[in-house]
Amino acid sequence: MSDCIFCKIIQGEIPSATLYEDDTYKVILDRFPGNEGHALIMPKKHVANLFELDEETAAGLFRLAVKVGKAQKEALGLTDLNLVQNNGPIAGQTVNHFHLHLIPRHEGDSVTVAWKQLDLTDEQIATMQEKLKQAL
Repeated sequence: MSDCIFCKIIQGEIPSATLYEDDTYKVILDRFPGNEGHALIMPKKHVANLFELDEETAAGLFRLAVKVGKAQKEALGLTDLNLVQNNGPIAGQTVNHFHLHLIPRHEGDSVTVAWKQLDLTDEQIATMQEKLKQAL
């Protein structure tokens, strides 16, 4: 897409700190990271979000996430990291091109991935379970 910043990065129109690239994926360092070593994995084909991602691309993406995560662990001495993927503006997606964040974590850092936990009844859980099972 002509107005997608990640498509422009993938096409080489905008420079990036590329860590890995093949015919299907590109991995770059995030320009505005949560922590040093924060990487983004994106499919080269423009896909807006998880809801548009095909299963084959998703499977390859998560195989690559394991490879990148292990490289981050080795190169940066990590013990922990977050995988974060946002879909839609309510969920925090700011670039409408599917991408997965791999964010290195360190004791006392300023990265937060949090939510207020709900206290659902067994009946509420069972109702949600049935809805989702039917959709699968």
